[in-house]
Amino acid sequence: MPQERIFDTEEAVEKVLLIGVDAYDEKQFDFRETMDELKALAETCRLDVLGEITQQKDRIEDKSYVGKGKLQEIKDYVEMYDVDVVVANDELTTAQSKSLNDNLGIKIIDRTQLILEIFAMRASSKEGKLQVELAQLDYLMPRLQGHGKSLSRLGGGIGTRGPGETKLETDRRHIRRRMNEIKHQLQTVVEHRERYRSKRRQNHVFQVALVGYTNAGKSTWFNILADESTYEKDILFATLDPKTRQIQVNDGYHLIISDTVGFIQKLPTTLIAAFKSTLEEARDADLLLHVVDASNEEYRTQYDTVNRIIGDLDMDKIPQAVIFNKKDLNEGPTPASQLPNVYVSARDEADEEKVRQLLIDQVEKQMEPYEETVPADDADRLYFLKRHTLIHKLEFNEENESYEVEGYRRKAEENGEK
Repeated sequence: MPQERIFDTEEAVEKVLLIGVDAYDEKQFDFRETMDELKALAETCRLDVLGEITQQKDRIEDKSYVGKGKLQEIKDYVEMYDVDVVVANDELTTAQSKSLNDNLGIKIIDRTQLILEIFAMRASSKEGKLQVELAQLDYLMPRLQGHGKSLSRLGGGIGTRGPGETKLETDRRHIRRRMNEIKHQLQTVVEHRERYRSKRRQNHVFQVALVGYTNAGKSTWFNILADESTYEKDILFATLDPKTRQIQVNDGYHLIISDTVGFIQKLPTTLIAAFKSTLEEARDADLLLHVVDASNEEYRTQYDTVNRIIGDLDMDKIPQAVIFNKKDLNEGPTPASQLPNVYVSARDEADEEKVRQLLIDQVEKQMEPYEETVPADDADRLYFLKRHTLIHKLEFNEENESYEVEGYRRKAEENGEK
């Protein structure tokens, strides 16, 4: 009887070596933290990380990224462990990528490509997919010449050779045309969003944006506050497509809350630009709720990274409050901030009220107190006040058959604008 054949249907997992240069002239980032993030990024891409090789240098080598001795060490490791892919902790130039590719003879990927790959995996909306493609083409354009195998995860099949043209010229022209098409489509989406935001501004709707480091718990708190079930998982860049919902606090006051893409160290500015629409909601916000993973030993570095990017995006003038999250997992000291903050766990139902109260307190700070007497038969006015102001006191006066209302409202509503 012939032996039954067993077929392995599992996709082959590529074996990866991480490399990085701890350059003395680039101390803006915590090197160890960025290498740990690179490993998490690779694992998110379903790659098998075998190990890492790092080097301390005055500066990154312009041509080869690492020094000659270190390059030989990498080559020996690649041959010994049959490595499929080398992933660099920086965005490589065409020359660096070509040099590594020529010396090692295997696929070379840099940090930006890895993030782009995750973005491509995560994007679900038409807009998100267009933004990913635009970012990929923007990355690809200056690297068409001499990149060889290192573009194989991104490049394939762009352009067709025309009569009398080189493949490279055709590719460049094809990419430029496609980028223009995408920008035009995205502009339509941006204009559509702007109309919605303009309408919200006219209606004086208070807007809150959740910001923070990737995997800090923004989507979890968005789901709790908005009573939603958006994608949340313990992985990097779980949220790419912008989510915006209307929620109620204080028994009736309506505000808008938005979830945004997570930040990360060494997040290339081209990627921030590519996902501009996910941050446009945050740019228009009246309040930023900064979610921080308090259980992470490097939470302060992550906190500072987010605030640096907020500054780069000219959003540092927007009032900010902090949600120190994952209290249940934190074994270190209690985190602190000069900004208004709460220390909570999304798993503790009692902490939900703490976050809602923080939200109400910060909304109040941007309002002015008011008092108003509303006739009992003016149901429309009473409904408007409940929906558009934070009411602290609502009492019925039997003598004049009216409601005495006290609370806080935005300046635009002082004259009863609707």
